[in-house]
Amino acid sequence: MFIEVEGLVKLYGAQKAVNDISFSIGKGEIVGFLGPNGAGKSTTMKMITGYLQPTEGSIKVYGESIIAKPILCKQKLGYLSEANPLYTDMYVKEYLHFIEGIHQTNNDASKLIAVPDLIEMVGLGIEQHKKIHQLSKGYKQRVGLAAALMHQPEVLILDEPTSGLDPNQIIEIRNLIKAQGINKSILFSSHILQEVEAICNRVIIIHQGKIVADETLEQLKANQSLEQVFRSLTGAVSV
Repeated sequence: MFIEVEGLVKLYGAQKAVNDISFSIGKGEIVGFLGPNGAGKSTTMKMITGYLQPTEGSIKVYGESIIAKPILCKQKLGYLSEANPLYTDMYVKEYLHFIEGIHQTNNDASKLIAVPDLIEMVGLGIEQHKKIHQLSKGYKQRVGLAAALMHQPEVLILDEPTSGLDPNQIIEIRNLIKAQGINKSILFSSHILQEVEAICNRVIIIHQGKIVADETLEQLKANQSLEQVFRSLTGAVSV
């Protein structure tokens, strides 16, 4: 398994943001991590990437503990956070060369995707000579995704990657994610049902810090729509 989570707990004071969750994700799976806002999605993803330390439990990336061997695990991870922090005063091409330079400090520098190839892959060709602050949100997402893909990670963690995009941009980002899912393990966080249905082949639903469903999309939709399943499990009025 590329991702293995066992008995994961995260406490903020007395509040359990994540409450004893376990799951695993293998190669070629695009897994939707679905839940209402505040359900614990982003907290879980930040723990998987090593950004946050769990209160209890274990996380393995490609068989190695993210707690015991964080640098080794992070070399196998690509992460696009919901906030997508970028150096907005840098040009697109300049920023990607900067990220390339960071990765070249590792022993696996030879596996990096060349910046021109990466720019073509994510559709940044016409924007590569602009400063990042001049880009639309959709193109900023592409820059963040390009940075996450540069070192050809085995695991991609994507937190709300299509949030705030226009319909055309959403379709383009969806297609890019699906293309990457052939040889990678992808955990895709969203609170938008349509995105999960369009991209994922398996769905994990989290509610109040607990996993309430973990099945293939077809299994969840066997007797009712994904929206009905989601509402019955979380009590959500809408997403």
